[in-house]
Amino acid sequence: MTSPPLGLYLHIPFCRQRCDFCAFYLEIHRENRAEAFVRSLKHEITLSAQQHVAANRPVQSVYFGGGTPTALAATQLTTILSEIRTHLSLTSDCEITVEAHPSTISEEGLAQLYQAGVTRMSFGAESMEDGDLARIGRPGSVSETVTAVARARAAGFTNINLDVMYGLPGQRLESWQRTLGHCLALTPTHLSCYALTVEEDTRLAANIQRRRSPEPDEGLQIDMDEAAQRILGDAGYEQYEVWNYAKPGYACRHNLLYWTNGEYLGCGPSAQSYLDGTRFGNVADLTVYETALTASRLPIEDRTKLSKDEQLRDAVIFGLRLIRGIPSQHLHRHAQNYGHATVTAQLLAQQLIEEDGAYSRLSARGRLQADTIAGLLY
Repeated sequence: MTSPPLGLYLHIPFCRQRCDFCAFYLEIHRENRAEAFVRSLKHEITLSAQQHVAANRPVQSVYFGGGTPTALAATQLTTILSEIRTHLSLTSDCEITVEAHPSTISEEGLAQLYQAGVTRMSFGAESMEDGDLARIGRPGSVSETVTAVARARAAGFTNINLDVMYGLPGQRLESWQRTLGHCLALTPTHLSCYALTVEEDTRLAANIQRRRSPEPDEGLQIDMDEAAQRILGDAGYEQYEVWNYAKPGYACRHNLLYWTNGEYLGCGPSAQSYLDGTRFGNVADLTVYETALTASRLPIEDRTKLSKDEQLRDAVIFGLRLIRGIPSQHLHRHAQNYGHATVTAQLLAQQLIEEDGAYSRLSARGRLQADTIAGLLY
């Protein structure tokens, strides 16, 4: 029996500065810290391949996320990719994605990534209106996104994603529609459209508490979500997950592994893994991470072996994010297993979850509350 394909996630924990809305683990980039991190990450890849991955198990997707992966030099990223190829078996059509802030990657850097076998660039545009970027403490400008996409195409990339957000402070439906129009003019193969959520302990949360910034308007976000579905659908993009749209054949494999409860190995501080029914995560502390690897120990902080019922629970919670949804029998079996029959009935009655024949999925309003609903069904 052949093993199912595996995904590999690399968490690059550096940024030039923290945006107001960001709650991810990151450190402000310093070159000496970056060099030490790259050495540690390469060591972790070696140890993880030896301890976690069956010989010759194919890797179908590699994803450099963060943080800002391109806070590292392109040569550092290609060195990491070379280490991956040394210890793991990549499929011939492996999708290799690098996330980038548009201002952090040069024409030369993009050419180096392309020549090293990176197949997909994902640019964090966030908005195509400079005023929106300023209000969320996002460095950079719209013109840098336009330039980055043009440079990526010149380097040879044909698979390009843009990340954008809606429900930003001061953003109106019309300005969101303009952002979508500007994105479409750049003809990406994939768009990730995220509703702004307020995470605890972020500058945005503090600004809202101090009334320096308005709270997201749920009704407006629903209108914006519906506008994205209409505008992107008319432009030939298929919505396949709560926040994700793709041209046919360009759905992100990394995303799909998460939402279909597939298996993946995570490397880097705070990275999470799911292998053989076990979830485990790395420590979210760069110093502790490096200390463990200096001693040739994997920096794993927690490990949980899931029962069959727990695996079904996760398949339900993640699968509900897919536009196609999940078999209704899985939802109701999970509700029975965990005593969630009443909660599930309420979610259906409130039309946060819709049932269509044999399948259940989140409604438009439910998609904006995906994390809350996941908590209720956990």
